[in-house]
Amino acid sequence: MQINIKTSAANKEVIRQLTAKLPSGTSENVIARIALGFSLLRGRKFQTWEFNTYDSQGKEYKDHILFPAEYREFYIALICQYYGIYKTDENIPKYVKLHIEDGLEQMGNMFKDNNNYTFIDFLVDNLEKGIANLNDLETEFSAAKNFNQNITKTLFEDSIKISVGKSFSGEDIVFNFNDTQKHNNSHIAVAGASGTGKTQFALYLLKEIVEKTNHQVNFIYLDFKGIKDDDVEKMQPFFQRTKTRFVDPMKSPFPVNPISFIDSINTNNRTAGIDKLTDIIAKYNGSIGTKQKGRLREAVTEAFKDKKTGEYPSFEEINEKLQDIYLEYGFDQDSLTEIIAALCRYNVFKEEKNSKNFLNENLYFSLSGDLSDDLRFTSLFLIITYIYNVFMNMENAPVNDGIQAMRYVLLIDEAHVVFKQKKYHDILEKILREIRSKGVSVILLSQGIDEFNQKNFDFSTNCETAFLLNINDKSNTKSISKFLGLSDTEVKKACRSLETIDKGQAISNLKEFTKCDLFEVKQYWKD
Repeated sequence: MQINIKTSAANKEVIRQLTAKLPSGTSENVIARIALGFSLLRGRKFQTWEFNTYDSQGKEYKDHILFPAEYREFYIALICQYYGIYKTDENIPKYVKLHIEDGLEQMGNMFKDNNNYTFIDFLVDNLEKGIANLNDLETEFSAAKNFNQNITKTLFEDSIKISVGKSFSGEDIVFNFNDTQKHNNSHIAVAGASGTGKTQFALYLLKEIVEKTNHQVNFIYLDFKGIKDDDVEKMQPFFQRTKTRFVDPMKSPFPVNPISFIDSINTNNRTAGIDKLTDIIAKYNGSIGTKQKGRLREAVTEAFKDKKTGEYPSFEEINEKLQDIYLEYGFDQDSLTEIIAALCRYNVFKEEKNSKNFLNENLYFSLSGDLSDDLRFTSLFLIITYIYNVFMNMENAPVNDGIQAMRYVLLIDEAHVVFKQKKYHDILEKILREIRSKGVSVILLSQGIDEFNQKNFDFSTNCETAFLLNINDKSNTKSISKFLGLSDTEVKKACRSLETIDKGQAISNLKEFTKCDLFEVKQYWKD
């Protein structure tokens, strides 16, 4: 079986641009092989109905050019292992083409408008994980295509400059938030123990972004630990100034139907979207197995059949279908029926008719500790999945004169709790790497720094800017170095600064200030 392919016309130019980033004289077939491996590493799985997604008007690769003879069987084995097919399967060339096209697209987007991002950065970020990780992939997490999305989001195209603090000499420290000539992305990592001023700094950042963009850039603050009634009262000045709506599922539903990221009109897209919805619910409830996931998929599919074109079922309607399935086959109630019932019982989600989408307002979502962990995790990841899918189906935010247009900020508090398990990592990894081109910034808050440096993925390397306030383990030089991206000399300086750090102070890798020098960070309560 010969594997002769032609890429799409669009990716022919991507091949040329990416090859130019490699050492002089490198053949263009190298980029094709890297693209294939990168697509497999991302976890993208194609269906047979996607075989005609791309045209064949671009770069031609003959079998012997695409794969060196000594490695050809290895590449074929990767495809066979990935899709569970035999080496003589006639669809192998089609899968190879799709993964090369997908890898080229994703790599092209990563380098586009990121002048500081080099191919060495790419290799360090991605290829060191190795193809061996494919065996550990549990669920593919990628955006569900929606050709019928009717959501618009305001866009701010000017420079956003934020004063983040003052040096001890009184110098104002200005952060060029969306300047791609200084920063590869607008993602921010903030670490600091309880009581160090981390939350007040985060509130200040959100306030500045909202006000400097005249409320065109909105945010959601996802608070996994939740806040008490007394603290809600203390937060009122912030809520009023930023026009933020406070949502506590114990008292009021989140104003969206998270199922509505699915394309309810296009049959193939709807099927793929339903698969992703059931994957999310099953993945973040560890006791839900394959058979239960199949029952949930059937229930969601049946619930969609009862809706008019363009409409979406609620969790109450899905729950009714699920109960019918369990009753018909005599299944006992289990962890799946419990989590779906809990979503209904607490009325966690309810779309507001004739109102603007919540992405065009500011929200503070407080997940009360009175809710079970399964319900909190499921609710949180349903919202994150919705946000990711909606933005990934929008056009890229333009970059003019090095300024990235911005749409939204996704802030996740207690990141050390939310992403402590490996199964939660892929969704954050996808968001950090892909959503920045849509004009979305991710801000991660954590009490420590080890949580950012996981074995299979280093979150901090994908957050261009990091602020380190006082932490408990100030002697962990390896984690400090990774978190701030420091050299051996710089990490020594960082440790010296941390020896005298006080509340409301930080060190940073901010390009607009001296690395590792202590400074006073801005606090909302002082503003």
